[in-house]
Amino acid sequence: MSPSSAQESNAGAASMPRLSKQPQAVGWPTMTATPQIVLRIVLALAASFLVACSGSQSTDAAFTGDGLTVGDAAVGEVAPSEDVEPSEDAGPSEDAPVAEDSAEDVAPAEDVEPSEDVAPAEDVAPSEDVEPSEDDDPVPLVDPLTVERLMRNAERFEYTIGTPGGALTITTISDPLTFNLAIANDASSSGVLGYLFEGLTETSWLNDEVEPALAEAWEHSDDGLTWTFHLRRDVAWHDGEPFTAADVDFTFNRIIYNDEIPASSRSAFEFRYLDDSGEWQVDQMDVAVIDDHTVEFTLPVPFAPFLRSMGTAIYPRHILEPHVDDGTFVETWGIDTDPAEIIGTGPFTIAGYEPGEQVVLARNPDYWLTDESGNRLPYLDRIVHHIVEDLEAELEGFIAGESDVHGLLGEEYYRLEPLQERENFTIHRRGPTFGTTFLSFNVNPGVSPDTGQPYVDARKLDWFGNVEFRRAVAHSVDRDAIINGVQYGLAYPQWSSVSPAAGAFHNPDVRTYPYDLDRANEILDSLGWTDTDGDGIREDSNGHAIEFSLVTNTGNLVRQEVTQIIQQGMEAIGLQVDYQAIDFGVLVGQLTSTYDWETMVIGFTGGPDPYSGIGFWHSTADLHLWYPNQPEPATDWEAQIDELYIMGSRELDPEARVEHYRKAQEIAAENVPVIYTSQPERLTAARNVFGNATPTLYALWDIRYLYRTDQ
Repeated sequence: MSPSSAQESNAGAASMPRLSKQPQAVGWPTMTATPQIVLRIVLALAASFLVACSGSQSTDAAFTGDGLTVGDAAVGEVAPSEDVEPSEDAGPSEDAPVAEDSAEDVAPAEDVEPSEDVAPAEDVAPSEDVEPSEDDDPVPLVDPLTVERLMRNAERFEYTIGTPGGALTITTISDPLTFNLAIANDASSSGVLGYLFEGLTETSWLNDEVEPALAEAWEHSDDGLTWTFHLRRDVAWHDGEPFTAADVDFTFNRIIYNDEIPASSRSAFEFRYLDDSGEWQVDQMDVAVIDDHTVEFTLPVPFAPFLRSMGTAIYPRHILEPHVDDGTFVETWGIDTDPAEIIGTGPFTIAGYEPGEQVVLARNPDYWLTDESGNRLPYLDRIVHHIVEDLEAELEGFIAGESDVHGLLGEEYYRLEPLQERENFTIHRRGPTFGTTFLSFNVNPGVSPDTGQPYVDARKLDWFGNVEFRRAVAHSVDRDAIINGVQYGLAYPQWSSVSPAAGAFHNPDVRTYPYDLDRANEILDSLGWTDTDGDGIREDSNGHAIEFSLVTNTGNLVRQEVTQIIQQGMEAIGLQVDYQAIDFGVLVGQLTSTYDWETMVIGFTGGPDPYSGIGFWHSTADLHLWYPNQPEPATDWEAQIDELYIMGSRELDPEARVEHYRKAQEIAAENVPVIYTSQPERLTAARNVFGNATPTLYALWDIRYLYRTDQ
């Protein structure tokens, strides 16, 4: 995984994790961030990135309406992506429950039957806005059975034949920065353009399984290296030209693999692997046209998430090749381009753009997909993105009925919850985020080339490197205080590195460390680290007071409050902790270059496929925070996790992949290099006027099948 400040994508693909700095709120549908293949990751603050962490863009997230999450990422998270320097742009964060997955229903205890409308999970009488007071703990609202219920809900969902016409209205706080999706790195651009472009595959909003899109079928060789895709023959570009294998070849060989074009999806198709001599190699795949409707891809190594990666957008050769040839591609389809010139294959086109006001998308009448009765999709005539000044304006607009969906921050729940019946909307809750927030210890034994001083004092290395010490600290973290006191009861305790939202990949049986100060004190006493002078601070076996610094980033009040609770827990077991919130840019510098930190609370995004975490868990990776870029694994358990993640990336049998990643979670929980805290609930409010919508772990709908029931 990787740190991120971006919004994470919604339906489906596993994006690399990212460091998060601020709460996230979303108001637009998003594209799927597919898995990043490169193990080398450059930290990049992705507050405005939708696909930054994976580098590749898959369009089906735009089709799936999580209510508009940009994902589980959080602002202030550092997103591994292209070589982009971290910044501190504010943006939505995973610290706040959001929709990107944004949410799941205000969940009825029983299974939710699919229905035509997105209906309220429970009837709530209108009342005045109520927020929890400082004197009253918020009522714990999360349901540990949510994930299971949502899976059953998705299994039972059936599409109905919709009514054509109508519009979906969304609010967002940002204008698109470009209409050229191939080089777009901001969520606003990707959120709009995702309706226009498609990949060879897409992931289902119901179960996250890879499904055909522009390719109708595929097969692979026994060794998993050669993949043959058979393209649909009934697809046309928006200008009527046929879609063929030449467009696929052009997209990969002339755009994605073009060194002159900063393609945001290139890193997803650069494969890093260990050769027989143990050296890391980086290679690309070969793309060859077999005939007009057949394309063959040859990979340098087997890669299990490959099909997800193939959700990356395909571009029209007949329109864009002249611009690649003359070197003007990067300037092509700028924000001042006539929207009619933006040509894709997707279900919508851009009908108009008024800067600072709105982007209007219009139905593609010749879209290739039909419903069971043969009616051409999509049902909706328009999608309108209203551009507003800030998140408060976005919320107020939803309350006033000016938009149809709204991704909630945790504190907004208590404002909106009493209004559901009166204003005819439902708050959908879709379980825990894919991302994580955790405490990490610096055990980097290196020496600064600038100062000649060790990154971490030798005494502190001994403390932090002691697994029993880390376990004691883990027992001092009061997750109930974090969830009820900071997150309004809208979060889940986290024990494993993989979210329960990831389904079978999640290991529910890992070792846990419940809040237990007595147990924490017992462990420290057993190490001989006691308070010998009665000052309230323990000393190690050499008589040194156990004191160290703890940092997190400014600009994220939720994370700062979480960090203070962690500090209080450690001080309650006799540790002297100097807490400080620092500028996010400074924090990123400590993580990626100076390494001069001791303990830190930070957040990373995640995704449905655990491979997205390889940049965090592999010992050679830049984001292996506690000791990055190891020439060889420093511990046996790290070597085991390295091997399991590599095997998981190459194993094509789904059940075997699950076992690899479950074992890795088990090893990580035993050795606690990081101490997880909680995972916020994903929340989205949506008007009760839409058919073919139901809450799942991945989205609320597929935009192509969505229709209005109030017309």
